[in-house]
Amino acid sequence: MKVSPLAGKPAGPSMLVNVPKLVTAYYTEVPEPSVPEQRVAFGTSGHRGSAFDKSFNEWHVLAISQAICRYRKERGIDGPLFLGIDTHALSVPALASALEVLAANGVEVMIAENDEYTPTPAVSHAILTYNRGRDKGMADGIVITPSHNPPHDGGFKYNPPNGGPADAGVTGWIGAKANEFLESSLQGVKRIPFEQALRAATTHRHDYLNAYVSDLGSVLDMEAIHGASIRMGVDPLGGAGVHYWARIAERYSLNLAVVNDAVDPTFRFMTVDWDGQIRMDPSSAYAMQGLIGMKDRFDLSFACDTDHDRHGIVTRSAGLLPPNHYLSVAIFYLFQHRPKWSKAAAVGKTVVSSQMIDHVTAKLGRRLYEVPVGFKWFVDGLLDESLGFGGEESAGASFVRMDGSVWTTDKDGIVPALLSAEIIARMGRDPGEIYRELTREFGEPLYDRVEAQATPDQKELLAKLSPQQVKLTDLAGEKIQTILTHAPGNSAPIGGVKVIAKNGWFAARPSGTEDIYKIYAESFRGADHLRHLLEEAQAIVSDALATPPVPERGKGTAS
Repeated sequence: MKVSPLAGKPAGPSMLVNVPKLVTAYYTEVPEPSVPEQRVAFGTSGHRGSAFDKSFNEWHVLAISQAICRYRKERGIDGPLFLGIDTHALSVPALASALEVLAANGVEVMIAENDEYTPTPAVSHAILTYNRGRDKGMADGIVITPSHNPPHDGGFKYNPPNGGPADAGVTGWIGAKANEFLESSLQGVKRIPFEQALRAATTHRHDYLNAYVSDLGSVLDMEAIHGASIRMGVDPLGGAGVHYWARIAERYSLNLAVVNDAVDPTFRFMTVDWDGQIRMDPSSAYAMQGLIGMKDRFDLSFACDTDHDRHGIVTRSAGLLPPNHYLSVAIFYLFQHRPKWSKAAAVGKTVVSSQMIDHVTAKLGRRLYEVPVGFKWFVDGLLDESLGFGGEESAGASFVRMDGSVWTTDKDGIVPALLSAEIIARMGRDPGEIYRELTREFGEPLYDRVEAQATPDQKELLAKLSPQQVKLTDLAGEKIQTILTHAPGNSAPIGGVKVIAKNGWFAARPSGTEDIYKIYAESFRGADHLRHLLEEAQAIVSDALATPPVPERGKGTAS
């Protein structure tokens, strides 16, 4: 990846989104359904786009909202719908549009008290809390967020009654119906004026903030964190949890300082990400320069992305921890300090997460559950308690309560962030120091991800690769052991390929939202070996994209 010369520097005035123009485009631009980029398209976490590109505007939100109402009716979902938003400029207009449709359809909607912003995990928590013990009148939810995407983007995500991200079957149905509404110029979409929708008997207020904060003691040892008097700094990055942190500090008497409580839809307080874009990614050292620079002021610092479903941990010993490092430490700690968890509870990871997690899981004597990219693959396991933990390489994770029951089935950035303080309180060492101890036992992996341009046809080819199309027998000087096109944990297609050798691996998959593909690689033999892995991975993928697909004979093969 070519790193922008602006990366890590404060965002300049010329980079800031023109919010009035963006909101005007939301209300005035009309998408053309015959243009693929302007249709509703659900990726791994909802429909995302920009009003400037006609890929996220009022028509999209009206169409998706009506499609969700149809889906609820077909599936008999007639409990309340919990509706939350983040701090992106398009989120408040999108909430108004969605509520106009939901109220017109008679849906009982729960919006936040005092028009508070609502983190994704608070919506998942609310759905699960309401549904606990019920077998009818089930609740579901919508989170209006494009996650950590740039300020000009908007996003819309549906969470069914299981509380987690909707799976492909659900989003496929909703997306198809929404596009039918776009094609018919919104014919069949019910809608009432926003002021009327706010006053509707079906519109209610819900205290997401206090319901979530007051329950944190069921998933974390808040007494231990309080007793250790750890000096914590938190940067909400202008996101939906901006007012949650002060309430957490007050409720549990923590030595926690919010270093930035600004909410500004231009996100002018950010440092620029690797590609020259403003992006609220707490796992990016470029975007996290502000908090990294404060690391010596605190024992521990952390941040979350805009909808607070991702975490970034800054320790004194190691600075910003790469997501894979912290996931490994969190798993290592949790499964030794949760005595009420089931002995059968497994560790969930995605196929592109670090192999260090495999080593830690084996040391703990736990089962590894390896799935394709996307947190939706962890939902059922967290819900039925067969998983204790589910984590993604992109700094998204959730785990069960102290008693082993479900906490959230969507990613939760707040809880893993606070867990880092519990780890210090209980182990006397910060997560960076513990990771260093793990590398002394298992070796020190180096991990990287690169991106390359790909046409839609090439992306489709990559998603359908068969093991037989990978013609080499060696990878960076080592014999290839396994070629996977399906995840070992659940046999689901990974939408690409993963090639594994003794001391390294790579995975390649197309992006769900951009005309690029991504190559992930990890080496336990150092920087030169990692470079060779990436080079050979690029060659293998390029060759495979130029070769017609071969009928697949299995879900993975050993060489």
